[in-house]
Amino acid sequence: MNYKIETAKQLLRIRAVFFRPEQPFIWASGIKSPIYCDNRLTLSDVMARGVVENGLAEEVKTYYPEAEVLMGTSTAGIPHAAIVGHMLGLPMGYVRTSAKEHGRGCRIEGRLLPGQKTVIVEDLISTGSSVVEVAGVLREAGANVLGIVSIFTYGMKKSAERLSAAALVNHSLTDFDTVVSVAADQGYIDQRDIARLLSFRDNPVDKSWITSKS
Repeated sequence: MNYKIETAKQLLRIRAVFFRPEQPFIWASGIKSPIYCDNRLTLSDVMARGVVENGLAEEVKTYYPEAEVLMGTSTAGIPHAAIVGHMLGLPMGYVRTSAKEHGRGCRIEGRLLPGQKTVIVEDLISTGSSVVEVAGVLREAGANVLGIVSIFTYGMKKSAERLSAAALVNHSLTDFDTVVSVAADQGYIDQRDIARLLSFRDNPVDKSWITSKS
């Protein structure tokens, strides 16, 4: 199976991807985006979930065959780490966005042994800042972070730079360019919008794509 294409098709089919170039979404970082990807919806659809979890399992087996534990990002990566961990017979845990203010004050939930070969499971990578922070937390705890598997990446230059600086490699099931291409082929968007969408990908800070017309 071509997971890059099939994952894109499933995300579009279940409306997990929203295109709104005329009324951009605003990310927490303040960036205006013509697309919003809600991978949590894959959990509610049996077919999409099957494609995603089998794809993530294949990524782990292919790129990180020596993996000893999966660590999900909070919160969207947690269920995928749990499902794939079960499929592969691997333990899993997750990293909180901040340490608990009660109990033991943990930021890492689940058992993580020093030197354990760890793969981070993320649902989506945009600027890369969140997953880099997660990797830092795991490394401080003594984990040997092998890399990342994720469902979707925007493929932005900023995220590539951040991942490279943190010595991290990400393998995504699908990406922005593929989703846009499949969306145009299947009539979800107009072919004329492709250039605008790719312009956002190339430089999300430059908002000229909002007013540009093809």
